Amino acid sequence: MYIGRIMHTDLITVAPETTLVEAKAIIEEKSIDHLLVVNKNKKLVGLVSDRDLKQYWASPATSLSTHELNYLLEKVVVSMIMVKTVVTVPTSTTIERAALIMQQHRISSLPVMENDELVGIITSTDVMGVLLDAIGISDNSIRLGVFVKDTIGKLAELTATLKNADVNIQSLFCWPEKNHPGITQMVLRVASQDGSKAISALTDQGFKVKHQYEKDITPFLPA
Repeated sequence: MYIGRIMHTDLITVAPETTLVEAKAIIEEKSIDHLLVVNKNKKLVGLVSDRDLKQYWASPATSLSTHELNYLLEKVVVSMIMVKTVVTVPTSTTIERAALIMQQHRISSLPVMENDELVGIITSTDVMGVLLDAIGISDNSIRLGVFVKDTIGKLAELTATLKNADVNIQSLFCWPEKNHPGITQMVLRVASQDGSKAISALTDQGFKVKHQYEKDITPFLPA
């Protein structure tokens, strides 16, 4: 999926000269975590997060009275504290790429651009929601893990085994085991009522199935 399909387009923006008091009021009123800062030409010039505001609010609080603090914050504008080097992505960015970018830059939101115009924003919460949907997690499913050698045909063999057992795969994804080169874990979800049937079918075909946390995965690795 591409972020252009799930991004928020009802953007809440502020001007660089917006005071911190005003910015804080907007964030609280709209129940959001980020404010996009745009100039008079509607160009993105910065980003302010709820965390940024809270940090600035707290920094002088111990040495100033409430009156003095409010007076000070009414003089400070968002352009003074905003992040000016904003990491952005185009609408064609995939969800998984957006997640990687957020992790690499340790950020929780990404403004979305199209033809150099600000068209949306996506947050880590949005990305997490889509990935959870893709994984297919639900109370009516069971998670199975199968470790296989990273060779051609293993995925087809596993899916054929479950097809022959009349078990529907609700979701499936794979990742390499870093501590065991050449080994990939296939993680699949099937309906809870099909769990025992799936395990039996896979076991009969020589697969070792893990269906709960195991501190030592060695017994489940292929020979």
